[in-house]
Amino acid sequence: MKSVLQTIIKQNKEREAKAAADRQAEIDNPHTQDNRRNFLKKTALGGLTLGTMLGMSTEDTIAQTTSKVNKSSNPSDLKITDLRYAVTAVMGRTAIIRIDTNQGIYGLGEVRDGADVRYALMLKSRILGENPCNVEKIFKIIKQFGGQARQAGGVCAVEMALWDLCGKAYNVPAWQLLGGRYRDNIRIYADTPESNSPEEQMKLIKFRTETQGYSWLKMDVSINELQKIPGTLVNTQIWKDGNTSQWGGGYSSYANTRHPFTGIQITDKGLDELAKIVDNVRSMVGYDIPMSTDHYGHFDVNNCIRLGKALEKYRLAWLEDMVPWQYTEQHKTITDALETPTTTGEDIYLLEYFKPLIDQHAVDIIHPDLVSSGGLLETKRIGDYAEEKGISMAMHQAGTPVSFMANVHCAAATQNFLALEHHSVDLPWWEGLVKTTDGRKLIDKGFAPVPLTAPGLGIELIDDEVKKHLHASDQSYFAPTKEWDEKRSHDRTYS
Repeated sequence: MKSVLQTIIKQNKEREAKAAADRQAEIDNPHTQDNRRNFLKKTALGGLTLGTMLGMSTEDTIAQTTSKVNKSSNPSDLKITDLRYAVTAVMGRTAIIRIDTNQGIYGLGEVRDGADVRYALMLKSRILGENPCNVEKIFKIIKQFGGQARQAGGVCAVEMALWDLCGKAYNVPAWQLLGGRYRDNIRIYADTPESNSPEEQMKLIKFRTETQGYSWLKMDVSINELQKIPGTLVNTQIWKDGNTSQWGGGYSSYANTRHPFTGIQITDKGLDELAKIVDNVRSMVGYDIPMSTDHYGHFDVNNCIRLGKALEKYRLAWLEDMVPWQYTEQHKTITDALETPTTTGEDIYLLEYFKPLIDQHAVDIIHPDLVSSGGLLETKRIGDYAEEKGISMAMHQAGTPVSFMANVHCAAATQNFLALEHHSVDLPWWEGLVKTTDGRKLIDKGFAPVPLTAPGLGIELIDDEVKKHLHASDQSYFAPTKEWDEKRSHDRTYS
């Protein structure tokens, strides 16, 4: 009997040695996928002997010994080990971050378009060693470092990546962690294409609505269109020879002067010209499709109301950001004076700053941008609070597919949702930056299918494609960021 046992032991040892060698060879193989390599490393560390089950192949042994193990991860033992980034050329400059863990799974997040990735990097020292599944706890640790508009970019990117990680750890979609979903498809709104001729524009609009399938459009109605038409504007010449562009310029430029302080007025002729622009597009689109408007220019409340009244007959879906979001009373004045719905919110950080607008019904629709408003959970809270007051929620989005999918999950979980912006409809390589982990389309005929089973955000980056579209100023790709590991301040905000 002893000799038989010794023979079996010897055979087992030989089988285990061969299995260990095979395992190491597979780990060392550059073609082995990362999740497979991580699993093999864990089996080695944990002492899993792949050859102990006599008569079984290595594959059968793995299947048997892991049949009751949560293959996603061990969530209670997860720890954040790193935060890295890549800056893409989407919307001029948009950074993607990656939060890594001790179990090989990671989460993707995004810093808002036009924001500095350092808003996120400075948070690294505050989250290292934390369990990423404690999303709300980590959010409360870092939210003091977020500010309004793009200054919230770092906090929101981290929060987004945590939900992606948490979903992967528990093997459920992010919307499930937010309380479940109300819908399986997310309606998208897209910009109306512009052209030099009505015929060409009509062709482009038909492509947008009939071929691409978008059922909600948005257009700009800017006084910048009036610069070369005499008699349409008052007091523009003081602003660098009539330049009424809303972007660029120094601190005291027109672009950086708040609306009530420019002294610009629109004449009746100017109102007629702007109405013609809307009339032209509305006649092409028809009235079955909602049409929103944005980017009017910087002028005061009185002229906002005059413009709003001039456009009322076109039954617009909303008038967006007519004055800065901080002017709650002015928003209410405009809203009360007009029949067309009003909206603002893409630059507001946290529910507490949305509350005055919602409580006073200063707008008809709130319009948060998830990568400024606080991330997935905070944006859902904003939507839920607005719903209690009878106010609906549209969502602003102008980033990579990472923030797009974060918005999709949040929209799925928020009942009063209307439509989600997609700002890169005509960027041919945009969708190719990622792949869905369940094989669904990212966008299908003007709607974003909600991932019903894919864990986390339900996407992975296609590395080679993202590398093709990195920002010229920073070609690094998720390189080490050791210089951000050390915390150098006492962060408590009270004594």
